[in-house]
Amino acid sequence: MSMSSADVLQFVASGLQNGAIYALMALGFTLVFASTGIINFAQGEFFMLGGMLAAAGMAAGVPLGVSVLAAVAATTLVGCLVERLALRPARSAGGLALVIITIGCSMLIKSGARHLFGPDERALPAFTAGEPLSVGGALIEPQAVWVLVLALAAAVGLTVLYRWTKMGLAMRACSISHDAARIVGVDTARVVMLSFGLAGALGALAGAVVAPITQTAYDVGARMGLKGFAAALLGGLGDPVGAIVGGFVLGLLESGAVAVVSGTYKDAVALVVLLVVLVLRPQGILGRHLGEKL
Repeated sequence: MSMSSADVLQFVASGLQNGAIYALMALGFTLVFASTGIINFAQGEFFMLGGMLAAAGMAAGVPLGVSVLAAVAATTLVGCLVERLALRPARSAGGLALVIITIGCSMLIKSGARHLFGPDERALPAFTAGEPLSVGGALIEPQAVWVLVLALAAAVGLTVLYRWTKMGLAMRACSISHDAARIVGVDTARVVMLSFGLAGALGALAGAVVAPITQTAYDVGARMGLKGFAAALLGGLGDPVGAIVGGFVLGLLESGAVAVVSGTYKDAVALVVLLVVLVLRPQGILGRHLGEKL
């Protein structure tokens, strides 16, 4: 099947849009893994809460911008509560036990959302009204621009946090060794809670910004969680830059699969990537080997 240059650009634009969402999700996985050494499988539910809470706010008559900000803030609180109430009491348990706890939290949040919001899909209006932008013959919706801009802004914000703030220094110290960080006066419990809060904020931001494009529902978290995890693993768990790279690469791979094969297999790409990376390069594109101490 031959494609024109406009078709190629359209698939690339779609891949970058999806990749930005996966990058936000992957950053959430990376933040938690770097500070705790575990995989937070509740990350997908943070994505779901961002979209559902924002839609619920709109339905209650709250302005769109306020609804989105409130949804991100509320999900940040949920992330902190997951760490404080579920994980911290079991911090002496092994890593596998903590991972299972995050799976339990995911199921609890999903069930609560089902009862609170109902089973129906919900949507948000586009952040900016207007006609699609034409770039080289490819049409780009204004909401897709919001997706890319917010993802890049989040990436820049995290880079500043990591490299030029005391809290970022503390987070990097915890990623190397909790014991050593405590010896030099770092409040590791606070750092871990902050990591979960930021993971919640990133997931919620992704869920809210994509809801005008794809709609949202109480059960969207698992699929997006899988894709975010695949992107984080592809880029290298524990590496924020790798998470961003992994997200965009996964988005482009999915778009390429749609162009070359069929949209039917789009969601299978994340699973294939996950399996291939685990077998051939478990440390990811830019990351260290998973067995190394963070």
